[in-house]
Amino acid sequence: MTRSRTKVRPGDRIFKNLTTGAGVFVVALIGLIGIFLVVQAIPALSADNVNFLTSRVWSTGDPTNLQFGIFDLLLVTIYTSIVALIIAMPISLGIALFLTQYAPRRLARPFAYVIDLLAAVPSIIFGLWGILVFAPVVAPFAQWINDVVGFIPIFGTGNVYPNFSGTIFTAGIVLAVMVLPIITSLSREVFQRTPVAHIEGALALGATRWEVIRTTVLPFGKAGYIGASMLGLGRALGETIAVTVILFIPRGGHFDWSIFDGGATFASQIATNASEFNNPTSAGAYIASGLVLFVLTFAVNFAARAVIGDKKGD
Repeated sequence: MTRSRTKVRPGDRIFKNLTTGAGVFVVALIGLIGIFLVVQAIPALSADNVNFLTSRVWSTGDPTNLQFGIFDLLLVTIYTSIVALIIAMPISLGIALFLTQYAPRRLARPFAYVIDLLAAVPSIIFGLWGILVFAPVVAPFAQWINDVVGFIPIFGTGNVYPNFSGTIFTAGIVLAVMVLPIITSLSREVFQRTPVAHIEGALALGATRWEVIRTTVLPFGKAGYIGASMLGLGRALGETIAVTVILFIPRGGHFDWSIFDGGATFASQIATNASEFNNPTSAGAYIASGLVLFVLTFAVNFAARAVIGDKKGD
């Protein structure tokens, strides 16, 4: 009995090998980056005279007496990213739904191009605009919030008072503008792929436009919207130049759990102190903080994949 064999074309075999090789290369590259960070960080962590995870001290000028902890850096990084996500997510959702469900084609296409162009603006431009133009405008509003609900710790008087410009609040809003095109663009692509039969079926049953969105478009695109938001969060966590320009670093002050605090994120701390990289031990302190940021972004991506997987399973 002769078995029939499917003939594999050379082009298919070559393409399969290329794509497999590309995937393996990316995974290997990420693994090598992680190994490099760990190897370079170990000497500095061994020489650290304070607790790396819980200390708020950062003094790496003297390689013989290293004292560096990431507690404040971690909190400021998370705070700025969460503020950005809280602002950007609903606005991006509204824009994506407007472009896909309400706007006429002749308006939706150029409007989408304008939103996408925001992603091409360099970070330094956002930073300069944020601190020179936007910060003076938003400072009175921030002060009003502090006066009205300042008894709540998250809105309390910050460690850079009376400066309401170079704060986490200002940096978070600018980051929201920066991640807006990412979340909007990906969400728009997902919503556009809602099956036409589902939409037409809902309309045939007498549903209004909003009911169509609520019962068909949003359930279909929920996983994609969450994934887009997590990508935006990853961008916000790693943003460097804009945050470095905007955030005011307090002298001797620590993070006080307020969005009107100043401070430094992982990325801005590394960028601000690049002059200390001439000493391997001091540089290792910043590499160690970079390693934490590396792990943090991985955790966010894994969480996003888990959420998306659960939604698809439903």
